[in-house]
Amino acid sequence: MFKKILIANRGEIALRIIRTAKEMGIKTVAVYSTVDKYSLHVYFADEAVCIGPPPSYQSYLNIPNLIAAAEITNADAIHPGYGFLSENAYFSSMCHKHGIKFIGARPSHMIQMGNKISAKKTMEKAGISCLPGSSCFSNASSYREIEYVADKIGYPIIIKAVSGGGGKGIRSVFDKKSLKNSWEEAKKEAWLCFGKKDMYIEKLILNPRHIEIQILGDKYGGAYHLSERDCSIQRRNQKLIEETPSPFLNSSLRKKMGDEAVKAVEFLHYEGIGTIEFLVDQNKNFFFMEMNPRIQVEHPITEEVTGVDLIQEQIFLAYGKKISRKKNFYPKMYSIECRINAEEPYHHFKPIPGKITQMHLPGGKGVRVDTHIYAGYFVTHYYDSMIAKVITTARDRKSTIEKMRRSLEEFVIEGIKTTIPFHRKIMKNNDFLKGNYNTNFLEKKNF
Repeated sequence: MFKKILIANRGEIALRIIRTAKEMGIKTVAVYSTVDKYSLHVYFADEAVCIGPPPSYQSYLNIPNLIAAAEITNADAIHPGYGFLSENAYFSSMCHKHGIKFIGARPSHMIQMGNKISAKKTMEKAGISCLPGSSCFSNASSYREIEYVADKIGYPIIIKAVSGGGGKGIRSVFDKKSLKNSWEEAKKEAWLCFGKKDMYIEKLILNPRHIEIQILGDKYGGAYHLSERDCSIQRRNQKLIEETPSPFLNSSLRKKMGDEAVKAVEFLHYEGIGTIEFLVDQNKNFFFMEMNPRIQVEHPITEEVTGVDLIQEQIFLAYGKKISRKKNFYPKMYSIECRINAEEPYHHFKPIPGKITQMHLPGGKGVRVDTHIYAGYFVTHYYDSMIAKVITTARDRKSTIEKMRRSLEEFVIEGIKTTIPFHRKIMKNNDFLKGNYNTNFLEKKNF
């Protein structure tokens, strides 16, 4: 097994990886920017190395500094967590070049699935249903060509950046009048976020469910899934609440989607863990959306209903372990995750940095809190605004929601504004309680 893992990340995911590594008897190295000097992942790791100033491109995205940190600490593996360089093929290949194991997908799979058009073509070859869409439009493409393709696909459509994620570089278009402005806005955002202006168009499904299947694959061709997560409650194409199992799927559709996800993994000969993501329309037709070749923010709810430590499985698979499980998993428990962000939800979810003066975490049976904050911690504006995840698990959905209500009432953070009050309202909403929601849920409700 690996002797020492460098964690190329920060915050709660860095702490999450440290915990599993310690339980496996593996030493850990934390990296940090100067503004993260007093973060908990720095304190709890066996070693820590400063890799640069606060801006991400000078620290957590600085590949030479990360490789150097691994070399001077004699780390034999790097875990990228999620975000930052977790889907960066060049970083993965540079790790390999320097004799360091990258705990994640192969560079070829990142390239193949990171480009959304390439990913769709691959899934079509695998026999997976995909939405009608265009090929890549470069910055040199004429607007007349874009307009022609949009007419051919038929409105409504959605404009997407070919590379990237996190809900950036995306615009929904409902008629030809708004096409040009939406196209320019999406392209500009894609350039600012990803440094690329390549875009494409896809048919827009109105009021879909966003369902992802947790998959695992080994280097020997073995693959299985750990069922689904419903990620439909979002703001600006970014997830706020996830649950498993989905209240929208029946057993037949759940099995069909799981089988399709495993088929995709086997077709790719994918190694590691990841998710196959689908959009599901109101008639329960599902379409491939994308693949995330990494650990997901919402992975804890799958861990809670399956008993599987996904970080541990990720490490084992990177080391070359053969999958022992023969059957796919269908949960018998329920779990919900609320992402707590340092944001003002009633002012367009504006990030609110600042110092946490007081804090009290919820607890009790079936309650899990993944966080890196503490009283006295300063939430910086340099990074993502998520500061905690509350996960509750129980025998049925009603009990899980009641447990989440109680946990959100117990969760106290003073000094900054957070989304906790917003989550409390959602947990009392009648449509949410009935499972009647989709990706446009927050746009249509007045919370």
